[in-house]
This record gives sequence, C-alpha cells and structure tokens, in this order.
Amino acid sequence: MPRHGKRKEFDILIIGTGISGLTAAYWLSEAGYEVAVISKDANLSECNTQYAQGGIVFKHEHDSPGLLQKDIIAAGCAINFDNAVKAVAEEGPALVQDFLIDRVSVPFCRDNENNLEFTQEGAHSVRRIIHVKDKTGAAIEKSLLDATLNKKHITFFPAHTAVELITSSHNSMNPQDRYQKTRVIGAYVLNAKTESVDVFIAGAVVLATGGVGHLFLHTSNTVGATGDGVAMACRIGAEIINAEYIQFHPTILYHRDVKRFLITEALRGEGARLKNRDNEFFMRKYHGKLADLAPRDEVSRAIFYEMEKTDSEYVLLDTQEIKSLSLHERFPAIYAQCKELGIDIEKEPVPVVPAAHYFCGGIKVDLCGRTNISGLFAVGENSCTGVHGANRLASVSLLEGLLWGKKTALAISDAIQPVSQKLIKNIPEWIFPLNEEVFDPVLILQDMVNVRTTMWNYAGIVRNKNRLSRALADLNYLSHRIEKFYKQAKITRRIIELRNAVLTSLLIVRAASANKTSCGCHFIEE
Repeated sequence: MPRHGKRKEFDILIIGTGISGLTAAYWLSEAGYEVAVISKDANLSECNTQYAQGGIVFKHEHDSPGLLQKDIIAAGCAINFDNAVKAVAEEGPALVQDFLIDRVSVPFCRDNENNLEFTQEGAHSVRRIIHVKDKTGAAIEKSLLDATLNKKHITFFPAHTAVELITSSHNSMNPQDRYQKTRVIGAYVLNAKTESVDVFIAGAVVLATGGVGHLFLHTSNTVGATGDGVAMACRIGAEIINAEYIQFHPTILYHRDVKRFLITEALRGEGARLKNRDNEFFMRKYHGKLADLAPRDEVSRAIFYEMEKTDSEYVLLDTQEIKSLSLHERFPAIYAQCKELGIDIEKEPVPVVPAAHYFCGGIKVDLCGRTNISGLFAVGENSCTGVHGANRLASVSLLEGLLWGKKTALAISDAIQPVSQKLIKNIPEWIFPLNEEVFDPVLILQDMVNVRTTMWNYAGIVRNKNRLSRALADLNYLSHRIEKFYKQAKITRRIIELRNAVLTSLLIVRAASANKTSCGCHFIEE
C-alpha cells in the first residue's frame, strides 16, 4: 500500500525552475518569504530556459521602446495585449541590466572594448539581442541557480512532480468551504525518491512549468514540456486563452542520431540562408522584404511547402555567405554538435526541419501574473500575458519571463494571505487507488506517442477543418481511456504527464477548431 508523504508549509510554492520561476523565487526571498521551488527533474537546470540559444532582447543605441513595441506587435499580428507589450518594451531592458548583468552577473559576450555584442534575429528592425554565443539560456540558468541555491529563504525540491493544485473549495473536507470563493492553497506533489505524495501548503502558488512542445512529435523542447501548468490550472477553473497559437521554430537539426537540437535563428541573423533540396534559395518568394528573416510562422510554413514540393524530409541552411565572423567561435555549441555528426557548418549546409517550439497562449494572467483564481499566479511560457499575440518575436520570451517573474513576486508580496490552520487541517492526504495497478510502461509510452503523433499530423504547422476534427475525435477517445487508466494506476511522473498532455492537447485543438481565421502561427488551409 502506498504511504502518504509529508506535510510542508511555506509562504509561497513555485512549480518550475526556468528563468521566470527562479526570478520570482529570488525576489520573494529578498522580501523575506519562505519559498519552496519544485522541479520534476533531478537536475534543476533541465528546463527550456537551459536550451535557449539565441539571446535576450536588450536595447541598442539605435533602438527605442516604441520601435521594440512595433516589432513585437507586427510579429504578433496585432492581437497582442498593448499594455503588456508596452511593459516589456519599457521595463524589460532595464531589468536585464539591473538584474541579469549587475546583480547575478550573466557573462554576456563583449567586444575588445568591453561593450556588449549585439545580434539580430527574424522580424527585428535593429540588432538589439545580447547573447552568450549560442548558449545564452544555459548561462542565464546557471547564473540564476547560483544566485538562488544558497539563498536563506529558498528550499529546492528536485525530482518532485506536482500532481494537482489544492483549493479551499475542491479539496477541503468541510462542506462549508465549497461555498466560499475558490482559493489555491498549495499542491499535492509526488516525491520520486519515496514514491509518496506530499502535501505542500502555501499562501500563494506560482505556476512556472514551461511549455507544451513535447505534445508534438517533433520539438525543440525538453521531454518535460507536457503542458502541466496549463492542465492543472484548467482543472480548477483558471482561464486558458490563445491556445491555438503554437510557434514552430523553422530550424531544428535533422539527423537520425540527434533529436531536439536547435539551430538558432541568430545564424540567419548573421547571413545564413535557406535552400531546398534542389539548391534553390526560396524565402524571397514567400516574403519579398525580410526573406530568411521573416517571422517564424512564415518561415516554418515556407519550409513545410518546400519539403512538400521537393518530396523531402528536410531543407538546408546554407552558411557560406557568412564572411564577417568565425562560425566555430560565434556558435561553438552548434559547430561542435554538427562536427560530431560529420557536418562542418563552415564548409557545408546544415539539414533542418521545423519543430514545435513556443506556446504563445496559456493561463490568462494580468500585468502582475495574477490568474482569475485567488492565490494562483502564472509566469513564463505556461502563462499568457498577451505579449506575444499570435506569434512570438524571437528572444522576447526570456525577457517576458524575467519581467513577469519580478512583477509577480512584487504582487504576491503586496497581497499574500497566510492559510489558516483550520483550513489546513481540513485538507486530506492524497487518495490512492484501493487496488493500485502497476501498468506496463510501454502502454504509457504508446499513449503519449499517440497524443504527439495526432498533434503533429492534425494540429501542426498547417491545419484544416478535417484534420482538426479527426484530432478532436482521437484525443477525446484517448482522454477517457487515460483518465480511467490514471485513476487505477500506481502514480508516477510519466502517467501524470500523460494525463496533463492529453488535456492540454484538447485545449489546443478546441481553440484551433473554434478559430476559423488564419493568424500568426495558427494557419488554417482552405
């Protein structure tokens, strides 16, 4: 019989260890709050932030908040939330300076005169992106972990998977509580080491669980990007918006021995060009002005159509026109990975394909990370601030996660309410199945493959009515089977992720089916 875990009480519980979660933890600890930070992975740095290559938006001398706003809104097809875009453009670059550079010392690349080096990516009007070669995310993640691991008020819990949010109305054993306003007061959390479920109680919960890329067969995301935060929030009544907008990165390395390896857009920013298997440069015919630096949705669709036209599984990224810099010095991780596979990017093109990359929708939040559920906040990729609209402008996501991490921490500091001992006593332990079954892991794996294949084939780069209808039918069937499976099975990280994955996939497909208009990275084929 499974044993119950421990009860743990903190001021704030943060679920996720990427840039937004760690930034929130840092500022909450500075305010003196006791903060618990949990991570599904034993390695705290295993998150999408770690694998971000290109860089983070800063401010170049020829730039302005107004110009950055214009670029973000143009990429987002003007369905962005204007106030959120204004906030990220006006406040974000200053926070990069004050926090990432001055306080946690991210080692951004500099020239011989110690000036920051800038690069450019698709749909940006000017060079405004600073970087740590092609390992920007890893450098930011390391600096943030270094700054938070030894902080007095932060306790990390690696290899801990959130199972379900705890609310006063859904979980309390006192029937009177169900008539009160719903308030999040913690989460049930699976401890991978003990295989028990702990009860974490907190005055506020911050969801920072990352994206949804692993819902698709081809992705740049980590295997943990299964839409956990979105699913948990949805199950307690939080609003989910813009779920149809899934950004596909145009250039993921195509190779049988390596999956999920991103080929940064900064390569195209420096002059690399896309060509098809017939050695034809093709982007100019899809976007006459920006060509290879067009917004990501347009580049991904162009690649999709060129692959279809040439009956090929990939296209080529040609770096031969880059003469102004050394590729092995500027992009050491990409150079080394490709070299290991027998591809010399300084002499030959790189085979690439589009893959699911970034979720522009998510849990609806305000300018301070608040959801419509009291006590629940969301930051980073699992949230929807409205900054990205229908399509994300490159290298804005890290900036958004940084800014909302701090904004949310400040909002919590102003409004946190301790959980009463009376209410805590009414929260039961996790309820395990009476006759717990240990299912064959192959069954879980196969159901996840079914979800990912369905999403890739029917709700991917190019969608249509018939494909979405088939996706809805298939996912509904899977959802009923998986929910039954979940209620009978021994609880594990993989089955929790599977349950979250199928629900989040359904939310995406329902939103895509309801939106008949092509916009940004939601493209409906006539």
